Amino acid sequence: MTTEPDPIDAETAEPSTAAPAGQLWILLVWHPTLGLPVDPVAVLGLDESRQPAERVVRWVPLVYEHADPWRERLGETTATEDIERWIAQSGGTCSLEPADVPEEALDLTHAADLVLDELLTEVVPALPPRGDG
Repeated sequence: MTTEPDPIDAETAEPSTAAPAGQLWILLVWHPTLGLPVDPVAVLGLDESRQPAERVVRWVPLVYEHADPWRERLGETTATEDIERWIAQSGGTCSLEPADVPEEALDLTHAADLVLDELLTEVVPALPPRGDG
C-alpha cells in the first residue's frame, strides 16, 4: 500500500527559510588609483556538498579585461583547495573575500545574483575611477 502526501499538509507547510548551502566569494583585482586589490570583478559561489560540485560565477559587467587574472585562475572547475590557495596568495593583483549567503536566496545562483546586485549598487559606484585609461 502506498500513501500519498496529505494535500492539506502540503498546503499548510511553510516554505524552507534556510539559506542555500555553499559559500560565496567576491573576486577582487588591483585598483590602480587605490593601490590595493579592492575592485570587485565577480562573485563566485561554490557548493561542494552536491555531486558534482556546483559552481556559479557572476561577472561584474564591463570589466572583462580587468577580470582576466580571475578568468585564468577559475578555469573549468573550482574546489575548496583552489580557494584556500588563492587566499594564501592574496595581496597581489588578485584577492578574494568571503560574502554571506543572503537569507532570502532561493539557491546558490540566486545568492550570487543578490551579492552581485549589492556590489553594483553600493560598492562599485563608491570606488574612484580606475585611472588606467
